[in-house]
Amino acid sequence: MSVPFASDPEQSRGRLFPEEESAFRSPFQRDRDRIIHASAFRRLKHKTQVFIEHEGDYFRTRLTHSIEVAQVARTISKHLGLNMELTEAVALAHDLGHTPFGHTGEEALDRLMTPYGGFDHNAQALRIVTSLERHYAEWDGLNLTWETLEGIAKHNGPVLDPVPYALAEYDARHDLELHTHASAEAQVAALSDDIAYNNHDLHDGLRAELFSTDELAELPILCDCFAEVDAIYPGLNYYRRRHEALRRFFGILVEDVIGVTEVNLRDLSPQTAADIRHAGRMMVQFSPGLWSDLKTIRAFLFERMYRAPPVVEMRKQVTQVIDELFPFFMANPGELPKQWRKDVEEAEGETALARIVSDYIAGMTDRFALQCHDRLIGGA
Repeated sequence: MSVPFASDPEQSRGRLFPEEESAFRSPFQRDRDRIIHASAFRRLKHKTQVFIEHEGDYFRTRLTHSIEVAQVARTISKHLGLNMELTEAVALAHDLGHTPFGHTGEEALDRLMTPYGGFDHNAQALRIVTSLERHYAEWDGLNLTWETLEGIAKHNGPVLDPVPYALAEYDARHDLELHTHASAEAQVAALSDDIAYNNHDLHDGLRAELFSTDELAELPILCDCFAEVDAIYPGLNYYRRRHEALRRFFGILVEDVIGVTEVNLRDLSPQTAADIRHAGRMMVQFSPGLWSDLKTIRAFLFERMYRAPPVVEMRKQVTQVIDELFPFFMANPGELPKQWRKDVEEAEGETALARIVSDYIAGMTDRFALQCHDRLIGGA
């Protein structure tokens, strides 16, 4: 049963390029399906979440992360009576713009692109679905609905000045109302991202042996989860014990978001999707107490996982890869693949060329970036 402020596909603001609608799929379903079939989505399989993709088959990649985010988002969206197809579309697309090597790659590319407008992975995701995916005869991009594009652009909240150039360029053609909040569906996708990575980074850090189960059991929220497991299953082996505790942790995050969001919605009493956009604050939130506990957990992960010596060493190596690939392609644009040559020929000035090079490098997988660097420049 949908609520009055759910996004209604029949009332969609449509697509930049009008299309005949499907006889058996809603507009938001088509958006979701186009995202799943996009080249950029497939490449997430070989892009870093925290660990470099080839370091181990058991660690999350951007693709498995995106699938987990979509699963959480569907659960919350269904409970709240929102449109699950739109929620899922935004969740699946939210990380399309990530570079190889995760946030390390993004930081390097943003630094290199500073003279040319910088780099932002959310803006790059919009650039991918509106321009860089080039499979259709009549347009560049996936020609997604306004609601899905809005969700990709501002699921984390209004986009304030300075607006990344990739967002500003498209917004000038198709106003996404960047100054307002996004739909409730997009907000659910954003919080589902937080839930997914807070949970799976703990899993991956344990598997990488960067910290111990006993250390996790001393952290907020998790201490109660482990205590409950120990009370119900005394003597449980370590692997099952930590999985049961993290399963409870996961559930607590989902239940907290649902509970807080329901209170926020009752207080606002929205009657349309527009009421959510103009509420002046996020409707989908964690409670202050849980958010404070999550900050403590994130500080632990930052110190013990994201800045662990082996991770820091790998960050140095992959930063060098990006640092050397970018100026190489700027000086040798003829080394770009054939399908990029027309863009290079039409590029007017250094900034236009830099943005083409940035698009190409950002689209690389971890392994392709390493292979490309080894072939063109030499091993890092």
